[in-house]
Amino acid sequence: MQSHSIRVIIAAMSVLCVLSLTACAGAPEDGSQFDPRDFSGVWHMEGGSGQFGPPNPPALTSAGMAAMRGRIPSRSVDDPSLSNDPSYECNPEGFPKILFDAEPMEILQLPDRMLQTFQWEGRIRYLWLDGRELPTGENLENLGPAWYGHSVAEWKGNTLVVNTVGFDDRAWLDRPGHPRSFNARIEERYQRLDSDTIELRLTLYDPENYSDTWAGEPKIFRRLPSDEYTFFGWEGIFSGTTEQICAPMNEVETYNQLFRDPGAEGISSTP
Repeated sequence: MQSHSIRVIIAAMSVLCVLSLTACAGAPEDGSQFDPRDFSGVWHMEGGSGQFGPPNPPALTSAGMAAMRGRIPSRSVDDPSLSNDPSYECNPEGFPKILFDAEPMEILQLPDRMLQTFQWEGRIRYLWLDGRELPTGENLENLGPAWYGHSVAEWKGNTLVVNTVGFDDRAWLDRPGHPRSFNARIEERYQRLDSDTIELRLTLYDPENYSDTWAGEPKIFRRLPSDEYTFFGWEGIFSGTTEQICAPMNEVETYNQLFRDPGAEGISSTP
């Protein structure tokens, strides 16, 4: 009778082991709990060179060499003001360059999308999780180029896989000034390693500019404690004392024609 009771207790403990991560060896060694599919929070990239991948990327095609010609990254000159990095002229960083910035990023999750909000530029990037297909062909041509492309995401196990296409090729790929074309595709693979760490692996597919696929070096994002983005008692990545927002490169062609010029002349820009 006593042995039967012991067996019942052991069986019950086994069930609890399956139901509870804290009761078994499967729990994280530090005792913390996290959902591997929950990326919400404020994150900051740890270290990094500001470069997409290893120092020796695939060989550039003739188009890639032409795109690189005349680019002066800040790391190549003593005075950063001599650089012609488009972002130094108040133009968007573009993707994926904004990921390599020293400012924090907050991730917000909704049922059909994930939002990356960047302190730099006050930028919001949509990663669509609603099952839509990545735009291609005429559909992509109609959508046209965008500073941050058009992104579709899906879960593969506990890895978030994001594919982005449709880039505005005026923005640099990274701080050294590598190019990426409108028809390039960038794959991101995010994996939450523990409660405070996300690993990102990037791969660039751009046969127009490169002779081969370029696999980027792993990027590590650490969770920021709230006191590092709380100012005067006001918490949030946009609660600092400055707004780091610049104007787009196409100001004259678009902003002036649609808003500034009609407004100055007293003409409504709406139909």
